[in-house]
Amino acid sequence: QASNPLWQSRGSSAVPSGGRFRCPSCRHEVVLDRHGVYGLQRNLLVENIIDIYKQESARPLHAKAEQHLMCEEHEDERINIYCLRCEAPTCSLCKVFGAHKDCEVAPLPAVYQRQKSELSDGIAMLVAGNDRIQAIITQMEEICHTIEENGRRQKQHLGLRFDALYGILEERKKELLQSIAAEQEAKLQRVRGLIRQYGDHLEASSKLVESAIQAMEEPQMAVYLQHSKELLKKITDMSKASMSSRPEPGYENMDHFSINVDDVAEMLRTIEFQTGA
Repeated sequence: QASNPLWQSRGSSAVPSGGRFRCPSCRHEVVLDRHGVYGLQRNLLVENIIDIYKQESARPLHAKAEQHLMCEEHEDERINIYCLRCEAPTCSLCKVFGAHKDCEVAPLPAVYQRQKSELSDGIAMLVAGNDRIQAIITQMEEICHTIEENGRRQKQHLGLRFDALYGILEERKKELLQSIAAEQEAKLQRVRGLIRQYGDHLEASSKLVESAIQAMEEPQMAVYLQHSKELLKKITDMSKASMSSRPEPGYENMDHFSINVDDVAEMLRTIEFQTGA
């Protein structure tokens, strides 16, 4: 808006050229400096996917067309069927006279379309799972922020009370501040550890999505089918991975760090945090 003369001509107040906002993907705070959007951090995953698409689009049409693979046993025969028992592409002569004569077979295009559909469903499932994981990470980052805010607030309240008591309270004040900081750090380490765990899972899942997208671009049915089973297994295993560890409700609460400064002077050296609700 600040760089738009039409916007300023309407009488609106000047808008700063820089600003702060949260990334819609990772929720981290982003500062928009004088470089504008060109100064933002690059998303390598998206760039790699775009590069793959550009490379595929730049190939000549004849290079993209499927090249028929020939049977190793019968060199003049194209691979045109799929053995369901052996789970391998083969040719008609192998079915009639060769190693697959007693096997059940199906047309290669039918198996190709079915497995490609399964892979597409697996990709959709992983993407949906990634969205849920990102939402959980965002929620736990907010928990970290609340823990930090609550910790700072409680330390501030504690400091205000001890400042009125001066010398004899200073040593005890330090001990109680360390208690707050210790629990705050312990809670933050636990939540941040969970964030790293979810983040690692998200990174591995995103790489698997990228591999699956590249597999979807494979024009040769037989080549695709040679690798699709392993890729589908990886997707299934990734989808079944347990990601259920989260902080319990109220974990970020630190209100138990409260003290009663009305106690008599003789009890100052035994001051402890109040317990209970």
